[in-house]
Amino acid sequence: MPIPLLAQWLTGEFDNKAQSLDQPVWFVHLRLWHRPLPISINGNLALFAEQANMLNSDRPYRQRIFELKPTSDAQVFQAQYWAFRQPEKFKGAGANPQLLEALSLEDLETLPGCSLTVRQSGSGFKAEPDDRCFFQYDGKTRQVILGFEVSADRFLSYDRGVDPETGAVLWGAMMGAYDYQRLQVYEW
Repeated sequence: MPIPLLAQWLTGEFDNKAQSLDQPVWFVHLRLWHRPLPISINGNLALFAEQANMLNSDRPYRQRIFELKPTSDAQVFQAQYWAFRQPEKFKGAGANPQLLEALSLEDLETLPGCSLTVRQSGSGFKAEPDDRCFFQYDGKTRQVILGFEVSADRFLSYDRGVDPETGAVLWGAMMGAYDYQRLQVYEW
């Protein structure tokens, strides 16, 4: 399956309302946006990702970019994560995509080690981490373990934050994947 199909399935607005109502102790109600970028990265399709707790939907967080890269195997892709040099400049672009119109490559920095191998899996795609993803936030080194599954109408996120010193899981998919249903599709 080609990268355009993967990109199409990843793109949209999602939420996990059903899961949060069914298991409120383990899963908060989140909204997730995956917007197509108005620019390519290294000639590749790329997406803007952002999420918000629905109790504070006006305060989105976890802004990031992922670039979808081909490999020598037509059934395997790489998802390389990028960070914003000034995240506040693009905060809220999930709900307000016009904020992305001024985006340039100079606004981004690659996150070494923050790469996923994406493979076709059944009727969708599955991504597992290749390396441990470390980044700086609030002057501290943070670690996240990334992973997802995607199909035509569903996105499962296995992302979880980990204490880089102890390995203890701090946030995210602690009791299984966040199960997002697509609410809206965005066009490329």
